[in-house]
Amino acid sequence: MRNNKPPKIRTIISLVKELPYFSFDNLVNLERDRIYLKIIFSRYRKSGKILRLKKGIYVTKEYIDKTEKGNQFSAYLEFVAGIIYSPAYLSLDYVLYKHNLLTEIPRNFTAVTANKTAVFSNDLGNFFYHKIKDDLFRGFEPVKKEGYLIFEATKAKALFDYLYLRKNDIINRSSAEALRLNLEEFGKSDKKEFRGYVKREGSRRMKDIADYLLLKCNSKK
Repeated sequence: MRNNKPPKIRTIISLVKELPYFSFDNLVNLERDRIYLKIIFSRYRKSGKILRLKKGIYVTKEYIDKTEKGNQFSAYLEFVAGIIYSPAYLSLDYVLYKHNLLTEIPRNFTAVTANKTAVFSNDLGNFFYHKIKDDLFRGFEPVKKEGYLIFEATKAKALFDYLYLRKNDIINRSSAEALRLNLEEFGKSDKKEFRGYVKREGSRRMKDIADYLLLKCNSKK
């Protein structure tokens, strides 16, 4: 009978509650019995003391509560988007809304990845990851927010990603304008950066889409 187990799990929880996320691998020096950990963590999840971010990755409810009290919760969620399916960076609807290029509030976290397209849902939200070609996996930068390192697309790259993933549906100027993008805040340097991604991608369709939107944008200046 393993009477040392109850105090050991309390020791484990006291340590992981300070971590933004953790896995069984982080606990190997404290407990090698993964079956035991799975059983205990299952109980803690049912009681609401531990949340599962994805299979094998967890965070304590106490840590989440701490981020909410410290007004760090939004930054933490963006950080989580980057760690549950790496490599990935925030982009598309989520970033476009931040820059007022989209007016509809996104209900999900949207990201671009070099991996397969995937969706993860947990107690914190829904995280959508869209695959892009390796050569186009660029145009993002590390941003430090509330102590968290977050990878996020530039305004221009978020727009490129958004259009690139829809390019087969944007068949003419009318369908491009139907997206109702607000490009008034899209400056000269943004346009130059965006055109660079279009050139790298190389398709006639993306060039046409860029012309549909940016020429209209220029006409309003």
